[in-house]
Amino acid sequence: MAAAREGGGECRLVEDRVETAVERLGSEAAFDRIYHFAAAVGVQRVVSDPISCIETNVDATAALLRFARRTGNPPTLIASSSEVYGKSSHSPFREDDDCLYGPTTAPRWSYASSKAIDEYLAIAHHEQGGLPTVIVRLFNTVGPRQVGDYGMVVPRFVGAALDGRPIEVFGDGSQSRCFCDVRDVAPALVDLLEKASEPRSPVAGRVFNLGSDQPITIADLASLVKDKVGSRSPIRAVPFQQAMGSGFEDLSQRRPSLERLRSVIEFEPKIPLSRTVQDVADALRLSRIGAEAGKP
Repeated sequence: MAAAREGGGECRLVEDRVETAVERLGSEAAFDRIYHFAAAVGVQRVVSDPISCIETNVDATAALLRFARRTGNPPTLIASSSEVYGKSSHSPFREDDDCLYGPTTAPRWSYASSKAIDEYLAIAHHEQGGLPTVIVRLFNTVGPRQVGDYGMVVPRFVGAALDGRPIEVFGDGSQSRCFCDVRDVAPALVDLLEKASEPRSPVAGRVFNLGSDQPITIADLASLVKDKVGSRSPIRAVPFQQAMGSGFEDLSQRRPSLERLRSVIEFEPKIPLSRTVQDVADALRLSRIGAEAGKP
């Protein structure tokens, strides 16, 4: 999906796969900035359909970067993922850390590998063609209207709590993650891409972690959701093998170093996780009311 500026400040919306959308736009289409977020996401989706995941992530990014090179080298932001770090035990994760993946026979690592290829492509287009790219490794971005269909943990927990169903925690719940509200993340993305447009940019061709650096265990997250929603749902542990299939590996922690990010832009998340959870719950309630009202 792509939006192009037209006269009078209006926009033209092209809704399509990125690979075909850029062909429809042609080489004459001009963009001031490009934000590339098109990707297959969600651990459950990756495990169940790795072919689509790999092809979507790599093909779309390759086509988008070629399009940017053909149309004037606009500053281009590539959304990557903390998954790129793989199963490294180093904490906090730093952008220059080694990445450690499991065997290619485990689909679990196909998403991480595909996003790493996206990063290689973006850096290569910067170094070989002068395209001012900036790569952002997002760490568990959450917020209102996010859905849990493909395993996103916060909306999945909230949906269960609202329904009174068991809140299912995969594993023993001791694994920790850092959650950052999308309303804190979005302005930082704009700030980074603006920096990429500067002469002798301090961010072009580089990778940046983006998210909160305050961890919470998944068990504590389940308790927080239950409390904020006012739910009586039980919290139930589900073995990873049962939830995700045999051989699935999870990480004990995933916490970013934000030192590089804070060296180039001002960034401090302002929205606490408790408010995000409440807002996710409120949005889900409203969507359900709207769906009921729309039924014949």
